[in-house]
Amino acid sequence: MTQPVDGLTAERVRANLAEVRARIAAAAARAGRDADEVEIVAAVKYVPLQQLGALAEGGVTVAGENRAQDLLVKVQRYGDAFTWDFIGHLQSRKVKQIAPHVRLIHSVCTDSVLEQLRRHAPADLRVLVEVNVAGEQGKSGVAPASLDAFLDRCPVPVAGLMTMPPLAPEAQDSRRWFAALRELGARRDLTALSMGTTQDYEVAVEEGATLVRIGTRLIS
Repeated sequence: MTQPVDGLTAERVRANLAEVRARIAAAAARAGRDADEVEIVAAVKYVPLQQLGALAEGGVTVAGENRAQDLLVKVQRYGDAFTWDFIGHLQSRKVKQIAPHVRLIHSVCTDSVLEQLRRHAPADLRVLVEVNVAGEQGKSGVAPASLDAFLDRCPVPVAGLMTMPPLAPEAQDSRRWFAALRELGARRDLTALSMGTTQDYEVAVEEGATLVRIGTRLIS
């Protein structure tokens, strides 16, 4: 299990960020894309409150938090230092709390969340719909066959789609699922694609990711 990071420095973050950007640029070039189309969302789940300053000083501009309560604490302390996204599983009862503080929710996939968004979303909030592209049992996400109906029910602007592919030993094993999400988005004119984490972000960029959620690669 990943442990909270300790002793993080701005210099280390800056070096890690430069390496991630270089790898994104290379992956984008392989796919004939512009690397500027890809935004790095720093996954800060394992970054304690007192370490967040190093991320800001090291050049990180967008922070993504998985847990609603941690988001609220971190925004209170470092709200102006980052643009904030919510990237974890979202309980409907937490929507009211986090919606005013984030520009983007990456993980909308239930009707109970849609109902809370209808009641509490600020005018500038956008969301990504999480899709279970592999059809994994017990995993969050809208089934591809149900996507259009879900999009029709969403009361706030949908910027694009998000997915978490099945756990796999090799990054290349995720390629088919990233390609599937890209195709789902393209058919619906949804341009934002949140896919790819530390272990497979380069493959995700090759397949069209516009947001990559990077954690340990930035803070290790």
